[in-house]
Amino acid sequence: MSVGEWCNREVIVIKPDESPREAVWLMRKYHVGDLVVVKEDPDGRRPIGMITDRDIVIELMAENVEPEKVTVGDIMSRDLLVLHEEEDLVDASNRMSEQGVRRAPVVNQRNVLVGLLAVDDILEVLAEQVSDLVRIVRKEQLRERRLRP
Repeated sequence: MSVGEWCNREVIVIKPDESPREAVWLMRKYHVGDLVVVKEDPDGRRPIGMITDRDIVIELMAENVEPEKVTVGDIMSRDLLVLHEEEDLVDASNRMSEQGVRRAPVVNQRNVLVGLLAVDDILEVLAEQVSDLVRIVRKEQLRERRLRP
């Protein structure tokens, strides 16, 4: 299973020169808690950072910083874990765990943003696999009863 099969392809993005107010507005409009910060170039959008609702609270609200005096680029997380869409999902999960991140942008071979993988997406995969295993056990039990009444 690849990251590209399971990532969310509808990623809400923002540019680093936008205001935190714009970030909050986008988060509210799309009901998300994070945005991928992108740099536009001729090939497409390249992820350069992430900003979360928590970043805004911790960096601005808790520090009494006026949102008009900073940009998204000033408060975004720059130590970005980027996953490749052809990367194995288990390997990606391990990398996310090692770095302690719950979400990671997904890029194609040209390093252009194509999605976002979240822990929730990985949990969905695992839940499906566990359900499949439960079905196997049930079918095995039914088979056993038919063969050995």
